[in-house]
Amino acid sequence: MMSRHPGDRWPQQRVTASAHGRGHGDGREAQTLGLAGAQTTQLLVEPPWRPAVLWDRVTLTCWGLGPTGDTTWYKDGRRSGQKGSDRILVTRSGNYTCDRPGSGLSPPVSVLNDRLVLQVPTQTLLEGDTVTLRCRVTQDMSVTGVRFYHKETDLGRPVSGTELSLSPLQLHHSGRYLCGGLVGSGMSQWHNSAPVTVTVHELFPVPVLKGAPKPIEGSRLHLRCLSTPRPLRPRTRLLHLFYRDGQLVGGPQVSPQLLLPAVGVSDSGNYTCQVRSEERKVWKSSARLCVTVHRVPLSGVSAWAQPPGGQVALGDRLVLNCTVAEGTGPRTFSWHRGGSGTPLGTGPRLELQHVGDNDSDHYQCRVSDGDSTAESVPLNVTVLVPVANATITPSPLSHQVHAGDSMTLRCSVQVGSAPVNFTWLHNGQEVAQGPILELGDVDVGHSGTYQCVATNQLGQDGHRVFWALSPELALEVTPGSPWVTAVAAGVGGSLLFLLLLLAVIVGWHRRHRLSLRKQQERAPQDPPAPPEVEDLLYTHIVGTEQAGGFPPAPQQHSLPRRTFHKINPQSLTRG
Repeated sequence: MMSRHPGDRWPQQRVTASAHGRGHGDGREAQTLGLAGAQTTQLLVEPPWRPAVLWDRVTLTCWGLGPTGDTTWYKDGRRSGQKGSDRILVTRSGNYTCDRPGSGLSPPVSVLNDRLVLQVPTQTLLEGDTVTLRCRVTQDMSVTGVRFYHKETDLGRPVSGTELSLSPLQLHHSGRYLCGGLVGSGMSQWHNSAPVTVTVHELFPVPVLKGAPKPIEGSRLHLRCLSTPRPLRPRTRLLHLFYRDGQLVGGPQVSPQLLLPAVGVSDSGNYTCQVRSEERKVWKSSARLCVTVHRVPLSGVSAWAQPPGGQVALGDRLVLNCTVAEGTGPRTFSWHRGGSGTPLGTGPRLELQHVGDNDSDHYQCRVSDGDSTAESVPLNVTVLVPVANATITPSPLSHQVHAGDSMTLRCSVQVGSAPVNFTWLHNGQEVAQGPILELGDVDVGHSGTYQCVATNQLGQDGHRVFWALSPELALEVTPGSPWVTAVAAGVGGSLLFLLLLLAVIVGWHRRHRLSLRKQQERAPQDPPAPPEVEDLLYTHIVGTEQAGGFPPAPQQHSLPRRTFHKINPQSLTRG
């Protein structure tokens, strides 16, 4: 065995270690796929160490495309045997390659029979991994005083005697390594191993921070930390951190993006991002990105209302909103009514839970950023009043109208925002529209109850309809009588009913007493006859109804009616 010392010229052999590091594990996947991910013919070495040593009973397996029976083996550049099995047991030292018709010739694998050998795992090495280099001698020899060298630099004695552990791996660990030691059982002699080239691949590249360097105040700042895992280990979980002037402002997070929804002047500064592996063994920082936030003066202040148009029904909720088209910096809002300097409220939203009659006015929003003030165009708010207390007024006002005469019924409401619509009902059926109902040539067909329904539509689009139903007005025409009796219901109708009742009772008692006296003066010859009904008079008392919508059909109320008979005094008999 040829001895070597530092400074000697070394024959080179390139060895790359695995993606899983630590010098252990199955390297089949790494051997089948090239570093760029393309499928090529590879040699799988068992045990998975390079260079392989003859005394380890080395097995070589050829991985590639095409039938396994078409595998061709080469030793030291010469064809070895016939095409056949994809696996062989190595019995002689040398450089081995194999060929598969679908993927070509594999890289060479060296099998040594030297006294002193430096071995590295066959798997691919990446930043952050742990790798063990071991210095070995043949089974019948021993080695002492082992030292390791990297790029001809003495690394000193290893802690474990014949093994050197590198953790975590960094890019500067790449290069040529060898080991040396005293080999022999008696008279020991210094020997150096053949050098092995170790290549450490990047786990991920140095990140690049991207983002707008001159955002407008109030706009979004979108920062992206661009760095992706290498194809050798694409599923590596990376964490991202964002800094401004050295202070952490985002992360650690899996997402490579940082979004500041509304930046201010205080967000200006020098930004950097850092990417690190989840185990914190590898971290890299980007170059600085200088961000300067610019302000924009206030402009385009506008106010709008809900309900739209500022038309709101009495007692409903009114919401005023203020928006600013342009302008940055801290904003303060205030609401003013009718040009008053006293604010009604602060903030971009003013809410009135229950509006009243006196809330109709012009409203204005003022916005300030500390340096300037802008105002909205005055917003007109109109409070709409629902209709209420519908009543019917007959004309003429006398309670008795000659049959054949004309009669006018007029419907009115106590309150209600225009326009107000009126609908007339006769015995519950719609007969006319408008505030006035003309009855010409009154006859028996006009008998019955009359009501009017007053409605108004509130809101800009008339999406809400309010209604008020008047008390009933009862008209009765008795056949054979020249009179028509009209009695209005409600409070006035009740009072009228009481007065009429009192008058009828008093009149009846007077006539009854007079009749008794006359009958006592005369001897009655015939039995008393029943009273003759000539006229019928009644009233119907119904309270005013109000609701939030127009009813499907007016209800016929079944309140009791009072009937009065006109008594013929001649038919009375003495008691």
